[in-house]
Amino acid sequence: MDSSGWGSGPPPEGGPGVYPDTEQRPLSYEGVWRFTAPATDASVPQARHAVRDLLARQGVPASDDLVHSLLLIVSELVTNAVRHAALLSPILAVEVAVGAEWVRVSVEDNHPYRPTALVTDHGQTGGRGLLLVREVTREAGGACDVEHTAAGGKVIWAALPLKPARPADPQGLGLPLP
Repeated sequence: MDSSGWGSGPPPEGGPGVYPDTEQRPLSYEGVWRFTAPATDASVPQARHAVRDLLARQGVPASDDLVHSLLLIVSELVTNAVRHAALLSPILAVEVAVGAEWVRVSVEDNHPYRPTALVTDHGQTGGRGLLLVREVTREAGGACDVEHTAAGGKVIWAALPLKPARPADPQGLGLPLP
């Protein structure tokens, strides 16, 4: 994977000195990171591991459930790009954007076809990836969509609310914490 495009994200609007006090500064884990990969099967686990490692390295305060949901979404979106877009798009891009209250993952390819999440056909063994992405995103209180790019391809994205992980139950009783 080519991670040369990883960065700390775009600077805030307003240019230098836009943060007169520390309360307005972005949190240390906020930013946008992007990497490219070949549209091959090997890129699916590589993308998943790269996103997991990025979230940990940046110290994103995400619960285990949120991380698992994000990794499932990345796996499904990269798999779809590999299976359905590789012929016209031999390279795909994965982007992770982290804000103070959300995490957005997206996969971009240069294939013009805009997929839709179809109704589940129980007779088929595949074809449920986007349905799964939509449901996981919905259950987490997030949003997902497909957008066209200026180059004629598409970006499929999912944004999930970022809720800091709750501390462990100190007595191990499974009771809600105050």
